[in-house]
Amino acid sequence: MRVFVKNMRGEPLMPTTNRKARILLKEKKATIYCYEPFTIQLKYATGEATQEVNLGIDLGSKNIGIAITTEDTVLAKGEIELRDDVSKLIKARSILRRSRRCRKTRYRRSKFKYNTKRYYNVKKGKWIKKKIVFESPRPEGWLPPSIQSRINNTFNWIDKFKNLLPNPKLSIEVGKFDVAKMIDPSINGEDYQKGNAYGFYNTRYYVFARDNYTCQICKKKGGILQTHHIIERKNGGSDRAENLATVHKDCHEDFHQGKIKHKFTKPKLYKEPVFMNIIRLRIYKKYPYANITYGNITTVDRKTLGLLKTHYNDAIAITGIKNIKENPDTVCQ
Repeated sequence: MRVFVKNMRGEPLMPTTNRKARILLKEKKATIYCYEPFTIQLKYATGEATQEVNLGIDLGSKNIGIAITTEDTVLAKGEIELRDDVSKLIKARSILRRSRRCRKTRYRRSKFKYNTKRYYNVKKGKWIKKKIVFESPRPEGWLPPSIQSRINNTFNWIDKFKNLLPNPKLSIEVGKFDVAKMIDPSINGEDYQKGNAYGFYNTRYYVFARDNYTCQICKKKGGILQTHHIIERKNGGSDRAENLATVHKDCHEDFHQGKIKHKFTKPKLYKEPVFMNIIRLRIYKKYPYANITYGNITTVDRKTLGLLKTHYNDAIAITGIKNIKENPDTVCQ
């Protein structure tokens, strides 16, 4: 991986080799600008000739692939892992806050706000305040913190590499997914407006009908039926039909008491496609000048270059390079 360089005014220059960067630092002709990614700043005036540089970004829900190329050389490539502990940290904070609410603490702003209006009630003979408008504290475009954290992290790394290169040509691969068709490939037309529980009294009765009123533990019909959460709500499970199973009341109690052991099939989650759909719209808005591409195009270009399937190799293909003469083995992670 090359070392990024800035001139005396803090403007980006073409990346240099590790050997040349070590010599400049040893001779006190440059100082360390930042460590991640490693960047030096020159202490003397120099020529500022630059080449056409391409910056390729392979977006993902958990990892981001980044590659920097010129006409026929891969200057740098790497893979960045996005943090996935935000949801757990928020749950831990919620538990601590809930325990403090039963103690005497300072005033905390209420979660929801209402606009109030005073009017005079003739029958009661007094002024009364009435709540008339509900205001949500969430601003427009609000996203769950776990998703917002990954989006901010993605934008932060894109901007960081973009500011370390002289006028780079930005290319980003986005994904567009039809989650409803992934669940049911035969869906069409008005079916998009009808969920799984359409035509049933509620989700509970849909789950009973889906499982043919059969207990998923003892495989018998009849008796008092209940719905069991395959992934418990305390572990992030939802009340959606995909996370529910039909069980007898007695089997349900024995299962939770540990008298019966049964392995339920975990529902297939579609968090990644949803995240990719969300970030795709925000990429269009934040980087309107970027060259947008899709996975089907990247796959063909990567196979033409003879590269294996990795995030950073996809990013190399996204840059639009046609012939690779130099491709370093070092991968920045």
